[in-house]
Amino acid sequence: IFYLFNKTIATIMKVYEKLISSILSGDLLPGDRLREIDLAKRLNVSRTPVREAMRRLEADGLITHKPRIGAEVRTLTQEEIVELYEMRIVLEATAAKMAAKHASNSEISILEHLNTDLLDATSDPKIASKINRKFHSCILSATRNRFLFSSYNSLSNALVLLGKTTLSSKERVQEVHKQHDKIISAIKFADGDLAEAEMRAHMETSLTHRLNILQVYD
Repeated sequence: IFYLFNKTIATIMKVYEKLISSILSGDLLPGDRLREIDLAKRLNVSRTPVREAMRRLEADGLITHKPRIGAEVRTLTQEEIVELYEMRIVLEATAAKMAAKHASNSEISILEHLNTDLLDATSDPKIASKINRKFHSCILSATRNRFLFSSYNSLSNALVLLGKTTLSSKERVQEVHKQHDKIISAIKFADGDLAEAEMRAHMETSLTHRLNILQVYD
């Protein structure tokens, strides 16, 4: 019985993680309907772990139930997106400033390699988005501040709901690459104020592109 219980929990978590991954990658977009039977077939599991995983996603604020429609991926309002970015800008700018103080040579080297990889991924928005997340995660790790990292992680669920990546064109990826370059340079020369300013400018540009996408799909 204990074995079956653990196996069931493992299956639920596997489904949960796959659904989050699908939302994060853009395979499931805000507003997409989630049908238990379709997801069970797609993930090759029974409907029970799908149902339990969806309950957890609802508790996390990632999906919502609408009358006569059912479950769907939650859609953030424009106001919520702006509020989310306001917090993200504060945390990311602070992280860049602290990373300028604490980042090791190996971490700076990783940032440089990730930024090069980003430029090589101009033809694949999903890969570019994944590399971009790794870049920002590396800066957060370089802060050596567990509380800052924890504060940023508390935004994770909402960040998943941002939907379609802004890195959908070659020009946009090139723009981000140049901004990343400036951030890396400031961190490399231990200029915390400049790193903070460059990250803030970078994130404000990201917000502008995010709102533009929202207008296009409204």
